[in-house]
Amino acid sequence: MRINHNVAALNTYRQLTVANNAATKAMEKLSSGLGINKAGDNAAGLAISEKMRGQIRGLDQASRNAQDGISLIQTAEGALNETHAILQRMRELAVQSANDTYTEVDRSEIQKEIDQLSQELSRIGSTTEFNTQKLLNGNFKGTFHIGANENQNLTLTINDMRGYALGVAGKVAVEVTASVEVPVPEDGEDDEDGSLNIIEGTYTVVAASDGYELLNADGTVVGSSEDGENWVDSSGGELFKFAEAVTQGTVVITVTTKVEGSPDDPTITTVYSATATALVDNAGLQAGEYTVNNDKEVLDAAGNVIGKLEKLEDTDGTVVGTVVKDLAGKELVSFSSEDVTEFTVGGVNVSSQAAANKAITTINNALEKVSAERSKLGAYQNRLEHTINNLGASAENLTAAESRIRDVDMAKEMMEFTRANILSQAAQAMLAQANQLPQGVLQLLR
Repeated sequence: MRINHNVAALNTYRQLTVANNAATKAMEKLSSGLGINKAGDNAAGLAISEKMRGQIRGLDQASRNAQDGISLIQTAEGALNETHAILQRMRELAVQSANDTYTEVDRSEIQKEIDQLSQELSRIGSTTEFNTQKLLNGNFKGTFHIGANENQNLTLTINDMRGYALGVAGKVAVEVTASVEVPVPEDGEDDEDGSLNIIEGTYTVVAASDGYELLNADGTVVGSSEDGENWVDSSGGELFKFAEAVTQGTVVITVTTKVEGSPDDPTITTVYSATATALVDNAGLQAGEYTVNNDKEVLDAAGNVIGKLEKLEDTDGTVVGTVVKDLAGKELVSFSSEDVTEFTVGGVNVSSQAAANKAITTINNALEKVSAERSKLGAYQNRLEHTINNLGASAENLTAAESRIRDVDMAKEMMEFTRANILSQAAQAMLAQANQLPQGVLQLLR
């Protein structure tokens, strides 16, 4: 019998420590609900479950990305819905103007609505945004990350849905002025060029078989032109020469008198001035109103700089007009005049029966382009909805797998805790008994 080392007590104490540690671990798992609270609990399981957690959180975020993508697509598609409505109204007006029960004046009123609708169509295309990103101006190419890992992407490109790209932005309207000075004939002399037959007032320009005609308020032809620039009166005399071609709209004629020479021998000249809106070929401008500031920057209706106004020079360096270039240097429109401060881009031309008839096909083509774009956006939206469903199913299954590794089985762990608790109590009782064993030596010392 030994009293310096109570081996039985040491053994019981070790068992008590093991039972207590097991009970402590069981309590930790039961209180946290996790089977792995630290790497020591299951080193391999921890590494596997953390990788799974990364996948799960990536899938959840990818699902949110896809939902954001759907929101972007719905924003663009909603704007194109209104674009469709505008084009349908424009087509209706073109069909109306193609009917010869309407006069040129009626058609000019129809043209006003066409121009405004074209401008609104271009405005919608230029200003529709999602999170400050322009969607319909042809510059949007977005990548939606719809997976948990690298390169799991979906790319969407939205085509230019503004007026010019759809073919419904018309020519550039700019105001031009011309004048002719005609000396007043002396008594007994005839007015050879006939210019004095033109009186002050508003005239209408209409298309004719061999060019264009100038009609007075009564509908009488008082002038004509082959190119819209050089106009002659009804007797063939020079009337006006515009810097740009005037092929539709109105011409406002004013008459002033200029007196030169001495009072005894005055020279009296009648000055006929004509102001009109000329149409210039458009090579890229959207429908809308534009202004030119002092720095020769061209601004759209929203105040955005879309280009620069530069001098247009001939081969010998002679300035022959001005040209508008976009920010990339592309020529958009050129004018014969150097003094351009503002201009307007309207819609398709419906000012005559022939023009309106042609406009119907132009608008039909625009409708087809918008329909194709909306169809594409709808297909992408449906695809993203399926993507969201797939991501949700993947995240659910992966979460179940991660749960089997990381989460604790409460029933099983409670059983382990109960076992460890009973062993701990038993070890405490046996430790008390073991501590009493050395006292038996006292019987030998009596």
